[in-house]
Amino acid sequence: MPVMNVATFQRFFREAASLHVDKSDLKRFTEFVDKQAYDVAIVARDTARWNGRDVVEPPDLPLTKGLQECMREFTRLDDELTLLPALEQLTPRPPDVAFSEEAESRMLTFVGGLSVALARTFRVIDPRLANPRTEHWEQAFKIFDLLV
Repeated sequence: MPVMNVATFQRFFREAASLHVDKSDLKRFTEFVDKQAYDVAIVARDTARWNGRDVVEPPDLPLTKGLQECMREFTRLDDELTLLPALEQLTPRPPDVAFSEEAESRMLTFVGGLSVALARTFRVIDPRLANPRTEHWEQAFKIFDLLV
């Protein structure tokens, strides 16, 4: 499976939020995906267990209205950029979480939606921002840690 290359990553951020990112930002993005996907998988696992199942199903994923909209936008962008294979490789799976096939597919789109939301969060932090710096990434990470 391919790792997201820098050019695809840059194009994604340009399309999603008119931002210019570089190779060092790809590492930050990978850290974001690792942490958020792991946290979401744990929440989904706990929801499945609460509902008497050992396998995560799509309703177990914590989908807010805003994330659903970002997921739809991601799907539109993915049609152009083919991001899912790279996200699949980037998205970690905690060892004690089992996903149904449908939930696995939905999880990848969910992580894509989180990625769109991340890109757009930079615009909320600073509407004039063109190139996110370390402090912007740190602020965005703090926002997502509060919400996800």
